[in-house]
Amino acid sequence: MKVILNQDVKHLGEEGDVKNVASGYARNYLFPRNFALPYNDVTVAYFESRKAEIEAKKEQKRKDSASLKDKLQSEVLTIVMPAGTNGKLYGAVTNLTVAEALQKQGYDIERKRIEINGSTIKSVGKYSAVVRLYETTSAEITIIVKAQEQAEKEAAEAAAAPAAAATAEAEKPAEEAKAE
Repeated sequence: MKVILNQDVKHLGEEGDVKNVASGYARNYLFPRNFALPYNDVTVAYFESRKAEIEAKKEQKRKDSASLKDKLQSEVLTIVMPAGTNGKLYGAVTNLTVAEALQKQGYDIERKRIEINGSTIKSVGKYSAVVRLYETTSAEITIIVKAQEQAEKEAAEAAAAPAAAATAEAEKPAEEAKAE
């Protein structure tokens, strides 16, 4: 059955697209929820009158995806995972792990849109992944996978460095007072 989509439908198409779907899918899902209208002369004329409005929405989506692409490509995602001494992870970094890490940084991207080379990351290192955004727009993000012990050690060193500097500053006046 031929239908015209009345709004964006996930895994089917965008507003204004003409699609061939099973008649049961159209009758039982698309029509009752007002996701689509039957393809006929009346609905074709209706969508022709709204063509400029629909194109404006699509253009806005293209602009949004282009700006999101720039933001994502400048991001470096650091994921800390438990790993053995040889750098092999106890588990794997999947597209779900990357999606959760991106969500923590404020990006709402479906895991299905994230493609990791080789489907998973199984060792510590620097990797890249592709995020499909809209139509042909995609962004490449850099992922750094660190071992949990290594990350904890770096955090401890970073915390110890300001404390050591503060202790050294505190000892200087005491040493100067003794010299006098």
